[in-house]
Amino acid sequence: MNDRLTHDAGAPRGCPVAHGDAHDRAGGSAHDRADGAAGRGLTRLYGPGAATDPQELYARLREEYGAVAPVLLEGDVPAWLVLGYRENRRVLDNARQFSRDARIWRDRKEGRVDDRSPLIPMLGWRPDCVSQDGEPHRRLRGAVTDNLRTVAARGIRRHVAHFAHRQIDAFAGTGSADLVGEFAEYLPMLVLTRLFGLPAAEGRNLAVSCAEVIKGGEGALAHNDLITRILADLTDRKRAEPGADFTTGLIEHEAGLDEDEILSHLRMVLITAHTTTSNLLARVLQLVLTDTSRLAGLVSGELDVSAVVEEVLWNTPPLAVLPGRFAAVDLELAGHRVMEGDLLVLGLGAGNLDPGIRPEAGVQVRGNQSHLAFSGGAHECPGQGIGQAIIGTAVDVLLHRLPGLRLAVPAGELTSTASTWETRLDRLPVEFAARTGEEGRTGEERRTAAGWPPHPSAP
Repeated sequence: MNDRLTHDAGAPRGCPVAHGDAHDRAGGSAHDRADGAAGRGLTRLYGPGAATDPQELYARLREEYGAVAPVLLEGDVPAWLVLGYRENRRVLDNARQFSRDARIWRDRKEGRVDDRSPLIPMLGWRPDCVSQDGEPHRRLRGAVTDNLRTVAARGIRRHVAHFAHRQIDAFAGTGSADLVGEFAEYLPMLVLTRLFGLPAAEGRNLAVSCAEVIKGGEGALAHNDLITRILADLTDRKRAEPGADFTTGLIEHEAGLDEDEILSHLRMVLITAHTTTSNLLARVLQLVLTDTSRLAGLVSGELDVSAVVEEVLWNTPPLAVLPGRFAAVDLELAGHRVMEGDLLVLGLGAGNLDPGIRPEAGVQVRGNQSHLAFSGGAHECPGQGIGQAIIGTAVDVLLHRLPGLRLAVPAGELTSTASTWETRLDRLPVEFAARTGEEGRTGEERRTAAGWPPHPSAP
């Protein structure tokens, strides 16, 4: 544990932080330092205490510390959580002070975060554009953006419609469904398998593994390894049999990516594109189904789904906390002394609801795209257009396939579960007018119709 950070637990709000000397910072085991930090009251962003109401947690931290707060990540690893909108913008826009290069992360360099940490899949350095600044970043990001534009131009909405219909076919005859578990949770991954040149049958395992990587915990490393193995096999196949897909495009790009760079970018795009889009799709459907005027507007064509997406991006962005930036120099941020090598994680959800820019969170934000949901600066999400195409097409197909679509439970009964990085809707039970001729199909038959492999528990 870095005592320069943990001393903040007792620092007055808005005052520079007191720091221990070099001996204090180096002394004691990592375990002892972590226990001491937790004992002095630093808030954990993980575990049961953070899983139910992250907005309340962010508000409490803002009240105690201001726009930047000291927190603990998994393993009681210290970090600064950036809560203010303007402070988030400063960090996102200033690569000279706040680097993406995790090799300068002091707790990692000094051995307090090892390769077995569940933080590594989200924060560890890799040879991809997310981990680079300057010219290396521009070279690698160019390969990603060029190929995202190429695959987006090849009829992505057609792929979305195809898989959305297959998913809906699996439950259309029943008159009820869970639009998280039976639709939003897997649809983006099915589309990505087509864009990457993967078999659709890989979709379920990859979707589950991506969710586990974002969730963190003991299984994160194993699921990250599974994703990497599948993508390594994919690159081998595409070198032998090129195709019109994102993977082949990276292999053949003029930037000359090496094997590790190709694999790292496939992993990065797959995990971030699926998890953020599936989360966003579920939240958009939640908002539509809990407001009959929005639902009626979408069905009639008077309201465009992009306006609903924009509202969700402000209020419940798919990544509530963005990993991470590393202080490249000693500096002051919102009255706190941040030291070179400190880790900062960006509170996108908290920043979007910062009372300094949104004193009344319920005020209409339509037409205002200055939210933080897609990050910002040089590392702003390059795939946001693809994500919005998936959501817009998916919602359109769903509303036209399921007449009488309505929420099956009171809106107040819908629950969410938070991890360090995101808050996901647990279920979205709905009812609708069932299609005739399919009412008697079993759950396993519905899974088969949707294109999934047999459930592990199926006979």
